[in-house]
Amino acid sequence: MLFNSLEFLIFLPVVFILYWFVFKPLRWQNLFIVISSYVFYGWWNWHFLLLIAFTSFCSYFSGIMIQHDRQNGGGYAKCYAALNIMVNLFILCLYKYYNFFVESLAEAFSSVGIELNINSLNIVLPVGISFYTFQALSYTIDVYRKKIEPTKDVIAFLAFISFFPQLVAGPIERATNLLPQFLKKRVFIYSVAVDGTKQILWGLFKKMVIADNCADIVDNIWNNYAEHSSLMLIVTAIFFAFQIYGDFSGYSDIAIGTARLFGINLMRNFNFPYFSRDVAEFWKRWHISLNTWFVDYVYIPLGGSREGKNKQLRNTFIIFFTSGLWHGANWTFILWGIYHALLFLPLMIIGKTKKYTETVAEGRSLPSIKEFFMMLLTFALIVFGWIIFRANNITEFVDYLYCIVNNFCVAETEGIPKKLLLFIAILLCVEWLNRTKQYGLQFSLPKRWMRWGLYLFIAFIVLTQAGQQVQFIYFQF
Repeated sequence: MLFNSLEFLIFLPVVFILYWFVFKPLRWQNLFIVISSYVFYGWWNWHFLLLIAFTSFCSYFSGIMIQHDRQNGGGYAKCYAALNIMVNLFILCLYKYYNFFVESLAEAFSSVGIELNINSLNIVLPVGISFYTFQALSYTIDVYRKKIEPTKDVIAFLAFISFFPQLVAGPIERATNLLPQFLKKRVFIYSVAVDGTKQILWGLFKKMVIADNCADIVDNIWNNYAEHSSLMLIVTAIFFAFQIYGDFSGYSDIAIGTARLFGINLMRNFNFPYFSRDVAEFWKRWHISLNTWFVDYVYIPLGGSREGKNKQLRNTFIIFFTSGLWHGANWTFILWGIYHALLFLPLMIIGKTKKYTETVAEGRSLPSIKEFFMMLLTFALIVFGWIIFRANNITEFVDYLYCIVNNFCVAETEGIPKKLLLFIAILLCVEWLNRTKQYGLQFSLPKRWMRWGLYLFIAFIVLTQAGQQVQFIYFQF
C-alpha cells in the first residue's frame, strides 16, 4: 500500500479512529497496530507476511534466550545472538543478493574461459526487507550489549518490528527508542497530531509534486540519453537528485508524521542534506537512520576511531562499501559507495569531517559567498554520484558520462519544464527558511486564516500538480 494512494487515504483515518476510540487499552492498541501493519504490508503481497513474522519471532526469542542464559550462567548468550544474526542475514542475502553473487561469479569465471553451471533463482524481492531486517538485528545486538532489557511482551515486539508507517522504507529504528513506546500508555495530544499532519502534507508535496514529476522527466530522458544534449543530460541528473530526495525524504516525512498521529515518535531521517558544505556534512544529514546504524553496529565493532588512522580509514571505507551494497545487488551501488568513500576519506585524513556542527548561515538570512559556493560544489559532487546510482549498470554510467562530454549540440530548452523548476524553487525556499526545524512546514503563522490558507494552497498543489504515481524508490531496498 502506497502512502500516496487512495487505499491509504481510506486506511489511515479508519485505523486512526479505531486506534483512539475503540481499542483504548494499551495491549489492544498494540495488537491493533500489528494487525493494521500486517494488512498494510500484505496489501502488496500477503505471502511475505510469513517472512516478516519469522524474522520477528526469531529476534524476539533470541532476546529471551540471551537473558535466560545470562540468568543461569550458561555462557551461550553470544551463540544465541550470533545465530539470530546469521539467520536474518541469510534470509536477506538469499532474497536480495543470491542472484547477484551467482551471476557475478559466473561472469568472472566465464571471462577466463571457465563456464560454471550455476542457476539463478526466480526470487521476488520482498518490499522493505533491508529495513525491517536491520531493525530486528539492532534489537538482538542491543540486548546482547545490555543496552536494553529483552521484552516478554510479544505483541509489543511485533508492533516494534512491523509498525506500518516506517515498515517498508524506514526510518530504521532502534529498539532503545521505539520499543519502549509500545510498552507504555500513549495519550492523544492535539498539538502533536496537528504537527504530524503538517509533516505528512509536506511529505506528500515532496513526493507527489517534486519526486513524481521529476521521475517523468528523468525516465524519458534517461531511456534515450544518447539522443540528448550535454546540457539536458546534466539537467536530468539534477532532476534525479531532487527526485530521490523528494521521494525518500518525502516518505520519511509522511512516516514520521503518521507515527505522531498514533503518539509514536520516530527518529529524524533527513536534515536538509542539499544545504551541506562538504560531503562529510552531507552524510550527517542524509538517511541518518541508516548511517548511524552502520556506525553503531559495524564501524564501532570494527574498532571505530579508537585505533590508528589507517584502521579508521579502513573501517570508514568498509562502511561506505557496505552502505552501497545495502542499497541493492548491483555494481553501480557498490561503485556509488566507493565514490563517496573517496570523497570522504580525504576529509578524514586532514581531520575535517567534523568541521561543520552548525546549520549553514545559522542566525543569518543568507549564506556567505564562501558558504554558497561550498554548497554548490558539494551538490555538484553529490549529483555526479547520483548518476552512478541511477545507471542500470557500469557500462551505462560510462556511456552517460561520454554523452555529457561529447554531445555539445544546440542546447535543448523546450524539454525543461518551467513549472517543475518553480516547484523545486518553492521546495528550496521553504526548507531554507526552516533549515533549523525538523521539517519544511514546521513553523507557525500569526493568523489562523494565514495558516489554513497556506495548508490549503499546498494541498491544492498536491492534488492538481501531482505527477504520475510512481512507487517509492527505496521500496526496492
